Amino acid sequence: MITDYRSPNCGARKPENGYAPEIDVLVIHYTGMMPTTRARDWLCDPASKVSAHYLLDEDGTTWRMVEEEDRAWHAGVGCWRGWRDINSRSIGIELSNPGHDYGYREFPDVQIAALIELAGGILARHPIPIHNVVAHSDIAPGRKIDPGELFPWARLAAAGIGLWPDMDTAVEVTVPVYGAPLVALSEIGYDTDTQPADAVISAFQRRFRPSCFDGVLDDETKQRIAQVHSLVAASSSSA
Repeated sequence: MITDYRSPNCGARKPENGYAPEIDVLVIHYTGMMPTTRARDWLCDPASKVSAHYLLDEDGTTWRMVEEEDRAWHAGVGCWRGWRDINSRSIGIELSNPGHDYGYREFPDVQIAALIELAGGILARHPIPIHNVVAHSDIAPGRKIDPGELFPWARLAAAGIGLWPDMDTAVEVTVPVYGAPLVALSEIGYDTDTQPADAVISAFQRRFRPSCFDGVLDDETKQRIAQVHSLVAASSSSA
C-alpha cells in the first residue's frame, strides 16, 4: 500500500534542448539519516529544497511524496548518458538507511521486496530501459556514494529491474575496454568528461564490484566494465 505524504518541493518537468522530457531514468537513493520520520520531514521541508517521488521505510512502508508526472528535487547536479537535468527525466526513490556516516547497514528483505513491487509498477508506466535504472552515485560519482555497496542490485536485476552481469560468463568485448576503459564507461552512461576518473571507476565498482571500490582500474574491473558494456549495448539495441 502506498500512502500519500506530499512534499512542496517539486515543479513541472523542464524541456531539454527544446523537447519535452521523457521519463526514462529511475534513480535509487538512501536517506543517510534516521529515524525515517526525520528523513520524511526533511524531504517535505521547503527549507531543504530536496524531495523524492517515493520514500520507503525499512519495514516496507511506502510514501508517495511527489506525483510521477512532476519534477522532484532528488538528483541534484549530475549526469547520465549526457543528460544534465536528471530531475526532469527521472523518478527518484529514497530508501531509509542510516548511510555511511551513521551506521550503514544492509537493506531489509521487506524493504527490498517493497522496492521491487514499486519499481516494477514504475517501469510498467514509463519507458525506462533497464540500463537507466541507476544509483545516485552513478549520476554523481564525484559527490555521492548512495545507495552504496550493500544495495542488492543482483536481486533487483533478477526481478527485471536494472542490470547485473553474469560474472562467470565471457562476453564479446565490443569496444577496446582494455585500451580505452573510460570510453566504455562513458558509453555505459557515466560522465567521464567532467568527473575525476577514479571517482567514476569507484562508482562503477561500488555498483558492479562491491567487494572493492578503490577506484583502481585493475583487470577484474576492466572485465566487469566489458560485461556491463555488453549488456548495455544489447539493452540499447532492443529499446
